[in-house]
Amino acid sequence: MSNSQNFLSSINAFVDKAKAKNELVVKKASIEILQDIIRMSPVGQPELWQGYATKGYVGGRFRGNWQVTFNVPASVELDRIDPSGMDTLKDGIEQIGRYTYGVQSIYFTNNLPYSVRLEFGHSKQAPNGIVRVAALNAQVHFENATKGG
Repeated sequence: MSNSQNFLSSINAFVDKAKAKNELVVKKASIEILQDIIRMSPVGQPELWQGYATKGYVGGRFRGNWQVTFNVPASVELDRIDPSGMDTLKDGIEQIGRYTYGVQSIYFTNNLPYSVRLEFGHSKQAPNGIVRVAALNAQVHFENATKGG
């Protein structure tokens, strides 16, 4: 192998390593952001609604409707009730694991009709919203992921 081939090979190895590190940083930070979004998502508490809850209501539909997609936001509602958020998080982590750095953008979407109301303070559990608060924390998650935290 000539010196120029060795040099080119070294540059390519460096670029590949940098891409892999960047991909890992984005994946780690995205998982943290998703955890924030799910954790901050209110779960209906009918006992606080002063008679507005329908009979048989079970909270957790909003929390269960968070979806992770690439390049375009999700366009459907899920029929998942997940008060703990654990199934939603598991599915989101699996999806984030498929992320490819530099090729894809990550979207966190909740298509329930009342999601905008919840984002803008309709719930006492999340008076400052969900995504807006998570966005404020995103930089910290990226910094921590860069440091290996």
